[in-house]
Amino acid sequence: MTYLFRPDNWEWLITGRNARFIFEGFLVNLQLALIAMVFSLIFGLGLALLRISPWGPVRFATGLWIDLWRNLPLILVILYFAIAMPESWRDAYQTAAPGFLPDVLQRGRVFAALLALVLYNSAVLAEIMRAGIQSLDRGQGEAATALGLTYVQRMRLVILPQGLRRMVPATISQLITLNKDTTLVSIIGIQEVMRQGRILTGNNFFGGVQAPLLHVLLFIGALFIVTNLLLSRLSRRLEIAEQLRTGTTLEPISGLEDQVRPVQAR
Repeated sequence: MTYLFRPDNWEWLITGRNARFIFEGFLVNLQLALIAMVFSLIFGLGLALLRISPWGPVRFATGLWIDLWRNLPLILVILYFAIAMPESWRDAYQTAAPGFLPDVLQRGRVFAALLALVLYNSAVLAEIMRAGIQSLDRGQGEAATALGLTYVQRMRLVILPQGLRRMVPATISQLITLNKDTTLVSIIGIQEVMRQGRILTGNNFFGGVQAPLLHVLLFIGALFIVTNLLLSRLSRRLEIAEQLRTGTTLEPISGLEDQVRPVQAR
């Protein structure tokens, strides 16, 4: 244990621009995660709604799509798109990429990574959202039908507002996983934090001080811990705010991992 805390093993962190080099790589991970989160949530909700559609063929086709992507290893999906993606798609992404993005995120291979992250995580989120929606009491939908609401109105005004609240813990948990999974994109040569760390441990260019691999990995791990703890705190604050607004508490739903149901406070 003394090896971990020896000051000379951490000297690299305050020497030259080593810390900045790691932070620059971590910023790429955060930007990748943010973009993938936005599109994964949008497509995940769309898939969830199709998965519970009243039309059988739509439910069947959507179920096949979801099962395909969520049961594949993410690293395999990333490698597949990096190898098989048409060059015209890469060129189109590079042309359309906003200029404010870092240079590394304007390259064609980033589109392959984003597509893999979105396809995989939207499929997982779709199942989380479907379970949250279907955990509602049947009486909610029946009451909305009795009021003369159409299917779209029932979903928009009654079902989704309640179901979305139940999805918060499991959804945040999956977004945390997505954030961590951005480190996998280094396998296709994207210059993110893990690749920056390997470069740093293999060279003494930034200050001439050796950066031990274990200590660099610990520092990178700490960055992810801080970020993901902030996401967890956000999830908790959303739950508390909802409890205060509605006067309910939350209890686990039997058989649904990370799902909760509101219970009226007495």
